[in-house]
Amino acid sequence: MNTTRATPGKDEIALLPEFPRLGLDRIALVDSAVSAREAVAALRDQADWGFDTESKPTFVQGEVSDGPHILQLATLERAWVFLLHDTASRDLGAQLLADAGHTKAGFGLGDDTKRIRAKLGVEPAGVIELNHLFRARGYRKDMGVKGAVAVLFGQRFIKSKKAATSNWANPRLTESQLIYAANDAWAAAVVHRALKDRPAEPISAKP
Repeated sequence: MNTTRATPGKDEIALLPEFPRLGLDRIALVDSAVSAREAVAALRDQADWGFDTESKPTFVQGEVSDGPHILQLATLERAWVFLLHDTASRDLGAQLLADAGHTKAGFGLGDDTKRIRAKLGVEPAGVIELNHLFRARGYRKDMGVKGAVAVLFGQRFIKSKKAATSNWANPRLTESQLIYAANDAWAAAVVHRALKDRPAEPISAKP
């Protein structure tokens, strides 16, 4: 028997029913001292957060991104999208990231954490790379949020290519940007909880 499990492919995932997403009524934009303090108070009530960032894409060879421009943190019920051009949002967001008392789970966080160190001057604490948890369960490739949702829930996570490559440095985000950013962090929180609730199945070694 194989010692690894296959990650579902793009064609397999395309056949699955759609994974539900957070609507705008459960997404908070953090762009001021008041909204930042409200976000901190709400997030600190929960031990585990979903975590992601967004940076303005670069299209010219040699161009260096000055991101992240957006920080997303989420619980199982809500998500907060911090606009990092706002001083209070940036400072309180950085404090949350450095707080070792709360876990921050996400996918492909290596680049995110490197940029956070450079821009925000803090070392993210309590970070959980969900790809590592899936690898420990026998999945040979990086899972990503789409693969994780397919494996755990048998559903298809929708990601807008247009939103993904949009300008995250804009001082005002569109509704589609807010929904895209918030749901990346929220899905990570949901996946992390599912992994905690489901014991890893043993993997049989090759005979």
